[in-house]
Amino acid sequence: MIPEHKTVIHPDAVVHPGAELDEGVSIGTCSVIGPQVRIGSGSRIGPNVVITGKTTLGRGNSVLPFAALGGDPQDLKYRDEDTEVIIGDDNVFGECTTVHRGTVTGRGVTTIGSRNIFMPCSHVAHDSIVGNGTKYESGANPGGHVDVGDGAHMGSFCAVHPFCRIGEWASVDRGCIVVKDVPPFSVVRGDRAQLVGLNEHGLKNAGFEEEVISRLQDAFDKLFRSGLRFDEALGRIEAGGDPIPEIERLMDFLGSSKRGFTR
Repeated sequence: MIPEHKTVIHPDAVVHPGAELDEGVSIGTCSVIGPQVRIGSGSRIGPNVVITGKTTLGRGNSVLPFAALGGDPQDLKYRDEDTEVIIGDDNVFGECTTVHRGTVTGRGVTTIGSRNIFMPCSHVAHDSIVGNGTKYESGANPGGHVDVGDGAHMGSFCAVHPFCRIGEWASVDRGCIVVKDVPPFSVVRGDRAQLVGLNEHGLKNAGFEEEVISRLQDAFDKLFRSGLRFDEALGRIEAGGDPIPEIERLMDFLGSSKRGFTR
C-alpha cells in the first residue's frame, strides 16, 4: 500500500520539472502536467489527463480520465496571454470535463471554489466564477464570464449565455437555454428558460429551515406571481417584517442584474 503522504507519478506520465506537486499527489499513466501547474496535497490525477497553463488546484481534488484543465480560452481575442485558473479543494472533475483559462479582456482568471462535482463532458468557460458545492450534470455548457452561485445545479446539456449569473441554490433544468440571470433559490426550465418556482426540494435537501423556505416562498409569490411591479413587490416584502439574510441576498441579486432576470 502506498502511504497517503507519498507523491506517486506513473512512469508514463509527463510532468514538467517546473510543476509543483504537494505531498500525496498521484499522477496517472499518460497524463501531462505543464510547467506552471500547482497541485495541492492529496489530489488524484487519473490517466490521460492534461493540465496546462497557469493552473492551481487545491487539496483533495479528483480529476478523472481525459479531463483537460487550464486550456486556452475559446475567445478569438485571446493572444496567448498569461492568464490562469484557480481551483479550490475537494472537487471532482469527471471524464472529459474541460476548464479554460481567463482572458485579459475579461477577469484574467477562471475561478472554481470547493466541493463541486463536474460530471462527464461538462465545461467551465473562460472568466467564469463557480462557487462552492455546485453540481454540473453531464454536458452542462455555460458560456464565458458566467457566475454560478453556491449550491447551484446545472442540468445536463443546459446552455447559458455569456455574462449571465446563476444565483445560489438555483436549479437549471436539463436542456435549458438561459439568456438572462437566474434568481437565487429558483427552478428554471424550457428551451428559453422560464422560472417555474422556488427550488423547494433542493433547499430541503440542503438543510434549509422550514421558516426560511416559507419566507422565500412568500417572497417568490409577491415577486413573480402577484402581477405587481418589482418595486411594489419589494415594498410589500419589506413591509412584511425584518428580512432574513436569504431574502436580502435575493433582493440584492435582482436589483443588481444587468441582463435582466428570468421570470
